Amino acid sequence: MPHKRPTGDADELLARLGSLTAQARERAEVQRSRVELAIALQRGMLPGELPAAPGFRVAARYVPACHGLNVGGDWYDAFLLPDGRIGLSIGDVQGHNIEAAAFMGQVRVGLRALASVTSEPGELLARTNDLLLSLGADLFATCNFMRLDPATGEVESARAGHIPCVWASADGKSGITSDEGGPPLGIQEGMEYPTTRYRLTMGGVFVLLTDGVVEGPSLNVDVGLDHVARLAGIAAVAGMDAEPLAAALIKVSELVGHEDDAAVLVVRHDGPDVQS
Repeated sequence: MPHKRPTGDADELLARLGSLTAQARERAEVQRSRVELAIALQRGMLPGELPAAPGFRVAARYVPACHGLNVGGDWYDAFLLPDGRIGLSIGDVQGHNIEAAAFMGQVRVGLRALASVTSEPGELLARTNDLLLSLGADLFATCNFMRLDPATGEVESARAGHIPCVWASADGKSGITSDEGGPPLGIQEGMEYPTTRYRLTMGGVFVLLTDGVVEGPSLNVDVGLDHVARLAGIAAVAGMDAEPLAAALIKVSELVGHEDDAAVLVVRHDGPDVQS
């Protein structure tokens, strides 16, 4: 049977299908490149290494929300201060896009830069707030900042609109910190952020986290924080190291009922008791 050639309409249809297929492939390649750029930007804003001090261990886990260009602005950071103390920060930027990821980088860099001038947590947040406002950004960020003195175990904490931290001691006691706090960064000039002091004892832990770990349609934030506190208390009694504890706590984010950024930063005192 002789082969029939496509009619003129069929030729036109095939040509249009071929053109649409080529366009779809081109758009897919562009989208993939933009997603890869967003992921690289997000990862590049996070610290490559975390500091260590005799008797103290710091660990972190981060699960980004990256669906298409739905890139979040959660971050964590930990770094040595000029006087030997350790600065710990965690926060969440409004929005889920590339702009949020970029603003997250500004907040993190601003905190580090200003910490060389003053690392007192309340004053540092106040200066960072004013710096962000001077940049004219339309976004805002919530943040917790802690300063740990490895020589004494003293922890000084301040927060800007962020959920509180969780603590646990080696005897199994655990709870949620009671910092008074202030408004998010980048909303209004001249804000004050009170500093609260704690003590990290032998075998104890502090957990800084973002709301993506403990809040969502399936989990109320208070219930989520209580759950993390109980887990931290069990881990402290068991003597669990900072790394596996951070890995265990980030899994709580699987219970919240949505896909959002989730970050956990753990500091554990596993050395000899420090001076009073």
